Amino acid sequence: MKLGYQTNTWGGVIGHPAGVTSVKDAYYLANGSTEKAITEIAEVGFEGVEIFDGNLIQYEAETENLSVVLKKNNVKLVGVYSGANFIYKEILPDELNKIKAVAKLASLFGAEHLVVGGGGIRTTGPQKDDYLLLAEGLDKVVKIAEEFNLVASYHPHLGTLCQFPEQLDILMPLTKINLCPDTAHLVAGGGDALAIVKKYIDRIKYIHLKDYREGVFLPLGEGQIDIQSIIKVLKDAMYEGWLIVELDAYDIPKKGAEISYRYLKDLI
Repeated sequence: MKLGYQTNTWGGVIGHPAGVTSVKDAYYLANGSTEKAITEIAEVGFEGVEIFDGNLIQYEAETENLSVVLKKNNVKLVGVYSGANFIYKEILPDELNKIKAVAKLASLFGAEHLVVGGGGIRTTGPQKDDYLLLAEGLDKVVKIAEEFNLVASYHPHLGTLCQFPEQLDILMPLTKINLCPDTAHLVAGGGDALAIVKKYIDRIKYIHLKDYREGVFLPLGEGQIDIQSIIKVLKDAMYEGWLIVELDAYDIPKKGAEISYRYLKDLI
């Protein structure tokens, strides 16, 4: 197993402001220096990085700049994280075009994974057909990923159609996309992260790890989640992919990365 880290800890999670009025620009964005994040992640010892779609697309016209940073620090761009509502038919083409542009750019840097979250929640709450619409959209994401030699995975997330474990169980039989569990989001949504990883182990090609306690996302080993048992399940299943630590925010980002790195190195 290989160890990677998400750059979003540096600057925290925001959205691109243009996305408020333009769906095609509705990117995730970390409001910090991507170059500093990559440098400090490498200094800690991680081999790879994952990046938000909005931060990646900033390099669309200057790809060499990101290539230099990655090469200088001897780290790999492992994956890119994107998302969409998926349930509104009129805007779906714009959402998918955005994801396609990001997938194309990620592939230029040799990325392996395309991760998406989403499934919008209507004002009136989730509707029965919304899961079908989400599944159809995710299957289109799979095709986009395949076009660019990426592996597509769905990330259950608070504030989406799959924030609760029973909602995930509705969705997964409807789509062929892989599952990217996020250990903390699963627990925050009332689920048992270990049980969910066991249940869907055959569809896990990529995973996000972070700890959780009393409503707070934490570095690994500082919360209530049995990360050790989750790693054992992955080992038993001969999982040889990436373990991506994805901690949305931490006062001193590099320190948070160091805590999680030491924890994982002791386990694997």
